[in-house]
Amino acid sequence: MAQQHLDYLLHLADNALILGQRNAEWCGHGPILEEDLALANMSLDLIGQARMLYEHVATLKNDGSTEDSLAYFRDVPEFRNYTLLELPHHSGLVPTATGDRDYAATIVRNFLYSALMVPLWSKLQASTDAQLAAIAAKSYKEALYHLRHARDWLVRMGDGTDESHTRAQRALNYLLPFVQEFWTHSDMETAAAAAGVGVDVRSLQDDFEATVNDALAEATLQRPAAGGYVTTGKHGLHSEHLGFLLAEMQSLARAHPEPEAVW
Repeated sequence: MAQQHLDYLLHLADNALILGQRNAEWCGHGPILEEDLALANMSLDLIGQARMLYEHVATLKNDGSTEDSLAYFRDVPEFRNYTLLELPHHSGLVPTATGDRDYAATIVRNFLYSALMVPLWSKLQASTDAQLAAIAAKSYKEALYHLRHARDWLVRMGDGTDESHTRAQRALNYLLPFVQEFWTHSDMETAAAAAGVGVDVRSLQDDFEATVNDALAEATLQRPAAGGYVTTGKHGLHSEHLGFLLAEMQSLARAHPEPEAVW
Protein backbone atom coordinates (compact mmCIF):
# COMPACT_ATOMS: atom_id res chain seq x y z
CA MET A 1 0.00 0.00 0.00
CA ALA A 2 1.46 3.37 -1.08
CA GLN A 3 2.47 5.52 1.86
CA GLN A 4 0.74 8.52 0.29
CA HIS A 5 -2.55 6.59 0.31
CA LEU A 6 -2.12 5.93 4.03
CA ASP A 7 -1.08 9.53 4.70
CA TYR A 8 -4.20 10.76 2.93
CA LEU A 9 -6.43 8.55 5.08
CA LEU A 10 -4.59 9.71 8.20
CA HIS A 11 -5.09 13.32 7.11
CA LEU A 12 -8.85 12.78 6.97
CA ALA A 13 -8.85 10.86 10.26
CA ASP A 14 -6.69 13.37 12.10
CA ASN A 15 -8.90 16.25 10.98
CA ALA A 16 -11.97 14.52 12.40
CA LEU A 17 -10.28 13.45 15.64
CA ILE A 18 -8.74 16.80 16.49
CA LEU A 19 -11.88 18.83 15.80
CA GLY A 20 -13.95 16.23 17.66
CA GLN A 21 -11.64 16.58 20.65
CA ARG A 22 -11.82 20.37 20.54
CA ASN A 23 -15.61 20.46 20.31
CA ALA A 24 -15.88 17.94 23.15
CA GLU A 25 -14.28 20.55 25.42
CA TRP A 26 -17.66 22.27 25.48
CA CYS A 27 -19.33 19.22 27.08
CA GLY A 28 -20.87 20.49 30.30
CA HIS A 29 -19.90 24.07 29.43
CA GLY A 30 -22.18 24.92 26.48
CA PRO A 31 -23.92 28.29 26.44
CA ILE A 32 -27.31 26.58 26.64
CA LEU A 33 -28.25 22.95 27.33
CA GLU A 34 -29.38 22.26 23.77
CA GLU A 35 -26.05 23.42 22.38
CA ASP A 36 -24.14 21.44 24.98
CA LEU A 37 -25.86 18.32 23.66
CA ALA A 38 -25.55 19.33 20.01
CA LEU A 39 -21.80 19.84 20.20
CA ALA A 40 -21.34 16.60 22.14
CA ASN A 41 -23.24 14.71 19.45
CA MET A 42 -21.25 16.35 16.66
CA SER A 43 -18.05 15.45 18.49
CA LEU A 44 -19.21 11.85 18.56
CA ASP A 45 -19.86 12.03 14.81
CA LEU A 46 -16.35 13.31 14.16
CA ILE A 47 -14.67 10.83 16.47
CA GLY A 48 -16.72 8.07 14.85
CA GLN A 49 -15.40 9.17 11.45
CA ALA A 50 -11.87 9.14 12.81
CA ARG A 51 -12.33 5.63 14.24
CA MET A 52 -13.51 4.21 10.93
CA LEU A 53 -10.61 5.80 9.09
CA TYR A 54 -8.02 4.68 11.65
CA GLU A 55 -9.42 1.14 11.53
CA HIS A 56 -9.08 1.21 7.75
CA VAL A 57 -5.49 2.45 7.97
CA ALA A 58 -4.63 -0.24 10.51
CA THR A 59 -6.07 -2.93 8.24
CA LEU A 60 -4.09 -1.65 5.26
CA LYS A 61 -0.86 -1.34 7.23
CA ASN A 62 -1.25 -4.85 8.70
CA ASP A 63 1.59 -4.20 11.13
CA GLY A 64 -0.20 -4.51 14.44
CA SER A 65 -1.51 -0.94 14.41
CA THR A 66 -4.98 -0.30 15.83
CA GLU A 67 -7.34 2.65 15.89
CA ASP A 68 -6.13 3.32 19.44
CA SER A 69 -2.42 3.22 18.65
CA LEU A 70 -2.95 5.61 15.75
CA ALA A 71 -4.89 8.06 17.90
CA TYR A 72 -3.03 7.79 21.21
CA PHE A 73 0.53 6.81 20.41
CA ARG A 74 1.58 9.11 17.58
CA ASP A 75 3.34 12.38 18.33
CA VAL A 76 2.74 15.89 17.02
CA PRO A 77 4.84 15.68 13.80
CA GLU A 78 2.98 12.52 12.77
CA PHE A 79 -0.43 14.21 12.75
CA ARG A 80 -1.71 15.57 9.43
CA ASN A 81 -4.68 17.70 10.52
CA TYR A 82 -5.25 21.27 9.39
CA THR A 83 -3.88 23.81 11.85
CA LEU A 84 -7.30 25.50 11.94
CA LEU A 85 -8.73 22.52 13.82
CA GLU A 86 -6.23 22.44 16.68
CA LEU A 87 -6.62 26.09 17.73
CA PRO A 88 -8.26 26.85 21.10
CA HIS A 89 -11.77 28.26 21.18
CA HIS A 90 -10.87 31.92 21.01
CA SER A 91 -10.24 34.63 18.46
CA GLY A 92 -6.55 35.13 18.99
CA LEU A 93 -6.97 38.13 21.27
CA VAL A 94 -7.45 36.50 24.67
CA PRO A 95 -5.52 33.94 26.76
CA THR A 96 -6.16 30.23 26.22
CA ALA A 97 -7.56 29.57 29.68
CA THR A 98 -10.66 27.37 29.81
CA GLY A 99 -12.82 30.23 31.03
CA ASP A 100 -11.97 32.29 27.97
CA ARG A 101 -13.64 30.04 25.41
CA ASP A 102 -15.62 32.01 22.85
CA TYR A 103 -18.57 30.17 21.33
CA ALA A 104 -18.42 32.39 18.25
CA ALA A 105 -14.94 31.02 17.45
CA THR A 106 -16.26 27.46 17.75
CA ILE A 107 -19.17 28.18 15.42
CA VAL A 108 -17.03 29.93 12.81
CA ARG A 109 -14.49 27.11 12.79
CA ASN A 110 -17.18 24.43 12.51
CA PHE A 111 -18.78 26.35 9.67
CA LEU A 112 -15.53 26.73 7.71
CA TYR A 113 -14.57 23.08 8.14
CA SER A 114 -18.04 21.77 7.28
CA ALA A 115 -18.21 24.01 4.21
CA LEU A 116 -15.17 22.10 2.95
CA MET A 117 -16.16 18.61 4.09
CA VAL A 118 -19.65 18.55 2.58
CA PRO A 119 -18.35 18.68 -1.02
CA LEU A 120 -15.29 16.59 -0.12
CA TRP A 121 -17.25 13.72 1.42
CA SER A 122 -19.66 13.95 -1.49
CA LYS A 123 -16.84 13.43 -4.01
CA LEU A 124 -15.15 10.75 -1.93
CA GLN A 125 -18.19 8.52 -2.28
CA ALA A 126 -16.78 7.73 -5.74
CA SER A 127 -13.33 6.78 -4.38
CA THR A 128 -11.65 3.70 -5.83
CA ASP A 129 -10.95 2.75 -2.20
CA ALA A 130 -14.24 1.01 -1.49
CA GLN A 131 -13.92 1.31 2.27
CA LEU A 132 -13.19 5.03 2.06
CA ALA A 133 -16.20 5.44 -0.25
CA ALA A 134 -18.41 3.74 2.35
CA ILE A 135 -17.04 5.94 5.15
CA ALA A 136 -17.65 9.00 2.97
CA ALA A 137 -21.29 8.04 2.38
CA LYS A 138 -21.95 7.99 6.13
CA SER A 139 -19.82 11.04 6.88
CA TYR A 140 -21.47 13.12 4.16
CA LYS A 141 -24.84 12.92 5.92
CA GLU A 142 -23.26 13.96 9.20
CA ALA A 143 -21.37 16.84 7.58
CA LEU A 144 -24.59 18.18 6.07
CA TYR A 145 -26.06 18.50 9.58
CA HIS A 146 -22.86 20.02 10.96
CA LEU A 147 -22.89 22.64 8.20
CA ARG A 148 -26.55 23.47 8.73
CA HIS A 149 -26.06 23.80 12.48
CA ALA A 150 -22.99 26.05 12.20
CA ARG A 151 -24.50 28.16 9.41
CA ASP A 152 -27.72 28.75 11.37
CA TRP A 153 -25.74 29.93 14.40
CA LEU A 154 -23.41 32.04 12.27
CA VAL A 155 -26.38 33.89 10.80
CA ARG A 156 -28.03 34.20 14.22
CA MET A 157 -24.88 35.71 15.71
CA GLY A 158 -23.90 37.90 12.80
CA ASP A 159 -27.36 39.35 12.31
CA GLY A 160 -28.13 39.48 16.03
CA THR A 161 -27.09 41.90 18.73
CA ASP A 162 -24.14 44.27 18.51
CA GLU A 163 -22.22 42.00 20.90
CA SER A 164 -22.92 38.79 18.97
CA HIS A 165 -22.08 40.50 15.67
CA THR A 166 -18.78 41.78 17.05
CA ARG A 167 -17.81 38.36 18.37
CA ALA A 168 -18.70 36.61 15.12
CA GLN A 169 -16.79 39.15 13.04
CA ARG A 170 -13.76 38.93 15.31
CA ALA A 171 -13.76 35.15 15.08
CA LEU A 172 -14.10 35.29 11.30
CA ASN A 173 -11.24 37.80 11.00
CA TYR A 174 -8.99 35.53 13.03
CA LEU A 175 -9.92 32.12 11.61
CA LEU A 176 -10.64 32.65 7.92
CA PRO A 177 -6.97 33.14 6.94
CA PHE A 178 -6.26 29.62 8.22
CA VAL A 179 -8.36 28.13 5.41
CA GLN A 180 -5.62 29.09 2.95
CA GLU A 181 -3.99 25.84 4.02
CA PHE A 182 -6.89 23.94 2.42
CA TRP A 183 -5.76 24.98 -1.06
CA THR A 184 -2.01 24.44 -0.74
CA HIS A 185 -0.29 21.57 -2.54
CA SER A 186 0.58 18.33 -0.78
CA ASP A 187 2.07 15.22 -2.33
CA MET A 188 -0.35 12.93 -0.49
CA GLU A 189 -3.43 14.70 -1.88
CA THR A 190 -2.02 14.88 -5.39
CA ALA A 191 -1.12 11.17 -5.38
CA ALA A 192 -4.44 10.15 -3.86
CA ALA A 193 -6.36 12.16 -6.45
CA ALA A 194 -4.29 10.74 -9.31
CA ALA A 195 -5.02 7.20 -8.11
CA GLY A 196 -8.75 7.89 -7.81
CA VAL A 197 -8.57 7.35 -4.06
CA GLY A 198 -8.90 10.96 -3.03
CA VAL A 199 -9.95 14.34 -4.35
CA ASP A 200 -7.86 17.32 -5.38
CA VAL A 201 -9.19 19.63 -2.69
CA ARG A 202 -8.39 22.66 -4.82
CA SER A 203 -11.19 21.59 -7.17
CA LEU A 204 -13.63 22.26 -4.31
CA GLN A 205 -12.62 25.86 -3.72
CA ASP A 206 -15.39 27.40 -5.83
CA ASP A 207 -18.06 25.42 -3.95
CA PHE A 208 -16.48 26.39 -0.64
CA GLU A 209 -16.32 30.08 -1.55
CA ALA A 210 -19.94 30.12 -2.69
CA THR A 211 -21.11 28.53 0.57
CA VAL A 212 -19.08 30.93 2.68
CA ASN A 213 -20.00 34.07 0.79
CA ASP A 214 -23.71 33.23 0.83
CA ALA A 215 -23.70 32.68 4.59
CA LEU A 216 -21.66 35.80 5.33
CA ALA A 217 -24.03 37.94 3.27
CA GLU A 218 -27.03 36.66 5.23
CA ALA A 219 -25.15 37.08 8.50
CA THR A 220 -24.18 40.69 7.60
CA LEU A 221 -20.52 39.83 8.19
CA GLN A 222 -17.62 41.28 6.21
CA ARG A 223 -15.15 38.87 4.67
CA PRO A 224 -11.57 39.77 5.66
CA ALA A 225 -8.87 39.83 3.00
CA ALA A 226 -6.76 36.71 2.60
CA GLY A 227 -3.10 36.96 3.40
CA GLY A 228 -0.46 36.42 6.02
CA TYR A 229 1.31 33.23 6.99
CA VAL A 230 -0.11 30.04 5.47
CA THR A 231 -0.14 27.19 7.99
CA THR A 232 1.26 23.72 7.29
CA GLY A 233 -0.51 21.33 9.65
CA LYS A 234 -1.27 18.78 6.93
CA HIS A 235 2.49 18.54 6.36
CA GLY A 236 3.07 17.76 10.05
CA LEU A 237 4.22 21.27 11.05
CA HIS A 238 1.80 22.46 13.70
CA SER A 239 1.11 25.30 16.09
CA GLU A 240 2.09 24.97 19.73
CA HIS A 241 -1.53 24.18 20.58
CA LEU A 242 -1.57 20.64 19.18
CA GLY A 243 1.02 19.43 21.68
CA PHE A 244 -1.11 20.56 24.62
CA LEU A 245 -4.24 19.03 23.09
CA LEU A 246 -2.55 15.67 22.50
CA ALA A 247 -0.97 15.67 25.97
CA GLU A 248 -4.43 15.89 27.52
CA MET A 249 -6.11 13.51 25.08
CA GLN A 250 -3.40 10.84 25.20
CA SER A 251 -2.34 11.03 28.84
CA LEU A 252 -4.46 8.20 30.23
CA ALA A 253 -3.68 5.74 27.45
CA ARG A 254 0.04 6.47 27.69
CA ALA A 255 0.03 6.18 31.48
CA HIS A 256 -1.58 2.72 31.26
CA PRO A 257 -0.54 1.15 27.96
CA GLU A 258 -1.22 -2.39 26.94
CA PRO A 259 -1.22 -5.08 28.19
CA GLU A 260 -2.46 -3.47 31.42
CA ALA A 261 -5.26 -1.67 29.61
CA VAL A 262 -6.88 -1.74 26.19
CA TRP A 263 -8.38 1.47 24.81
